[in-house]
Amino acid sequence: MRFVAVKSEAKQALSAVFRVRDLLVGQRTQLINALRGHLGEYGVVAPQGPFHVERLIVEIEDSESLVPESARSCLQFLVDTLRALRGRIDRLDAEITARAKQDEGARRLMEIPGIGPMVATAIQALAPPAGRCHVNWRSATAWARMMA
Repeated sequence: MRFVAVKSEAKQALSAVFRVRDLLVGQRTQLINALRGHLGEYGVVAPQGPFHVERLIVEIEDSESLVPESARSCLQFLVDTLRALRGRIDRLDAEITARAKQDEGARRLMEIPGIGPMVATAIQALAPPAGRCHVNWRSATAWARMMA
């Protein structure tokens, strides 16, 4: 049986932000890979990763490209979805940064070189409290009563 530490409602909400962001990043990767695969069939290639997807988008939106109009109109749906996902991921990043500025623990963590708002809030949200990693449900319930 696996036991987990009891989290506050605020930490659960913050961990939900990270899980949603992770899901959206995964969907963005799927869309980029789909674009790379479809355009590869027409001889349009770009290196892997989100930084090179602009090359693919230019080919889709260029009426002079090697990609036929019938394919371009369909692939434009993927481009529009990708842009919407980018906007949502950016909004979540901004929310995480704002929460990092408000949280005292995250601000202290960000004083460590190499730790920014994303890592600091992830540690705050996802790391178990010190000394509370392996508790059973009885001690977790008792601990929650003590903290209330």
